[in-house]
Amino acid sequence: MDAGLLGRAAAMFAVTNVDDLVLLAVFFGQAAGRRGELKVVVGQFLGFAAILAVSVAGALGAGLLPDGAVRWLGVLPVLLGLRAAWQAWRARDQDDDEPPTAAGVLGIAMVCFANGGDNVGVYVPAFAATGPAGLVGFAVVFLAGVAVWCAAGRFLATRPGVARVLARWGHVVLPAVLIALGVLILIGAF
Repeated sequence: MDAGLLGRAAAMFAVTNVDDLVLLAVFFGQAAGRRGELKVVVGQFLGFAAILAVSVAGALGAGLLPDGAVRWLGVLPVLLGLRAAWQAWRARDQDDDEPPTAAGVLGIAMVCFANGGDNVGVYVPAFAATGPAGLVGFAVVFLAGVAVWCAAGRFLATRPGVARVLARWGHVVLPAVLIALGVLILIGAF
């Protein structure tokens, strides 16, 4: 593993996961306490581990994923967005201390995985072109990137201005972002 490969891996992760920062900030903004935050982190790692597994399998299988199949992953965030919108609508007249959350660990993992459909399309050729040591380097950098992204998402969600916006509008923003993300994935805009 050389520094050039690690730098390329870090740049590739950052470019393909910028959109995850918005989702993570919203998820962290809705998380209730440390346990809720832990669910966000675990869900994000599980979803990204699935992206890595599919990408490695695709690189090793060279053509394991059929053309056009990746975009159908967009159905997952649309369904989760509709569920979050339904929960927010049902809770609109309730005066609970705890706001409704859009997803637990599995839901967050599915959103991460579905959002990573475009990542798979980028990672498979990159992984196929590198050797085993390079593949390990990519995986290590990517998993470290997930940790950095989770910290950045939590940081954004805990900024007073961002936190006020998320507290007031998070129940609207999350479903809208999830549905828009799913539609963009479905139409192949990524």
